[in-house]
Amino acid sequence: MQAYTSLSHQFGRLRAVNDAAGILGWDSQTLMPHGAAEGRADQLATLRGIAHDLLVAPGTAETLDDAEGRQDALDPWQAANLREMRRAYAHASAVPLDLVLASSTATSRAEMVWREARATSDFALLLPHLKEVLRLQREVGRCKGAALGITPYDALLDQYDPGLRRTKINPLFDRLRGELPGLIQEARSLQDQAGAPTPVSGAFPVAAQRQLGETMMRSLGFDFDRGRLDVSLHPFCGGATDDVRITTRYNETDFARALMGVLHETGHALYEQGRPKQWRQQPVGDARGMVMHESQSLLIEMQACRTREFMSYLAPQVQAAFARTDAAFDPENLYRLFTRVTPGFIRVDADEITYPAHILLRYDLERAMIDGTLEVEDLPAAFNAGMKDLLGLTVTDDAQGCLQDIHWPSGGWGYFPTYTLGAVTAAQLFQAACTAVPDIRPRLAQGDFGPLVAWLRAEVHGKGSLLDTDDLVTAATGRPLGIDAYLDHL
Repeated sequence: MQAYTSLSHQFGRLRAVNDAAGILGWDSQTLMPHGAAEGRADQLATLRGIAHDLLVAPGTAETLDDAEGRQDALDPWQAANLREMRRAYAHASAVPLDLVLASSTATSRAEMVWREARATSDFALLLPHLKEVLRLQREVGRCKGAALGITPYDALLDQYDPGLRRTKINPLFDRLRGELPGLIQEARSLQDQAGAPTPVSGAFPVAAQRQLGETMMRSLGFDFDRGRLDVSLHPFCGGATDDVRITTRYNETDFARALMGVLHETGHALYEQGRPKQWRQQPVGDARGMVMHESQSLLIEMQACRTREFMSYLAPQVQAAFARTDAAFDPENLYRLFTRVTPGFIRVDADEITYPAHILLRYDLERAMIDGTLEVEDLPAAFNAGMKDLLGLTVTDDAQGCLQDIHWPSGGWGYFPTYTLGAVTAAQLFQAACTAVPDIRPRLAQGDFGPLVAWLRAEVHGKGSLLDTDDLVTAATGRPLGIDAYLDHL
């Protein structure tokens, strides 16, 4: 056990460094003054360099070999932990330290420039920074792909979800490409026949929106002793182990965007707060990849919190928060508003049926950029053409187009597919949960998420990375991941 114990200590120190970087990263997107950007980029690059050095320290490969040669002494959790250590080492050792540092610095700077570029719809401002980020991501993909024996883009996918490959994604996405146009057309036709719901309008003070969001977070089971809610330009869940930070953004004429952002990010946070306590400092205690992580946020936001049951609980909460009692705030009207299908420009505000089209577009574009068949200079035109083709929309400025997401400036190449794969997983998990615990949906009408969260704790959160994604889904739902439950839900 000596080799395994040594590795456990090494990876515990690595977790502490990554947690520190997580808090600095959260601060850079919420509270940090703009003038501190250069210094923060250097700080984060230094921490990521330290983390890289810890992971690929001299002797690590030999210690891993030694521990793997004595696996009969390990219990199933320890064996899975060793497997995850090997995976982390394989990714890190494939990339030279100077490339790690250069990529960290480039993404930190690009993130800050993106904020200004998005606010002014000025793609030219971001262009040189995004070109540098892409150049470095291509190199990271090449290094990791060579080490893992896979393509550069598959290597980037594997960073976010172990074992994820284009060959797994393409059949699901190809079926979606075929189904979405008909689903969108049918939904809009039925909506036209039913007539429009009563629009919600008026002023919704930020303080009241925040209080409503915190009320919903408590109903969901968010632990405010181990987390907090803040504001950022792009909603996210971050922070550190046992210090989970989520953010949203507010619009005083539209409370729904901030509220749904809070519900979505709370789904992520519940996963983080529910990871197996005794393993939280080790790789096996991590969430099982971003497909599963996105499934947890979308299960809460889309599967549970857009049901008629939940709307019967939400409506009086909204009425009380904003002192409104008119018909627009009735449960059925809110349900029709929150499930309305309306093609729009902004991905994070998209309805469930048009949302996958936004992901299909980004999946196509980022593959092309990594493969070198699309240059960054041509991104706005390609993005706009895709929006026209998939959703019939004419993009009028880049803030509504290719500048709306932070993912590419921040180095998140290979991340976008996990959103829709997460939605597919969420539908299958929610279906299985409601079959196993018939009380789940009725209890949502009381704002009681206890039965649902308890099922998720047992079947997903508490298992960390003990199982791979395919086995985790099969164990929880009784069958491998497929698209039928998702299409049934839509």
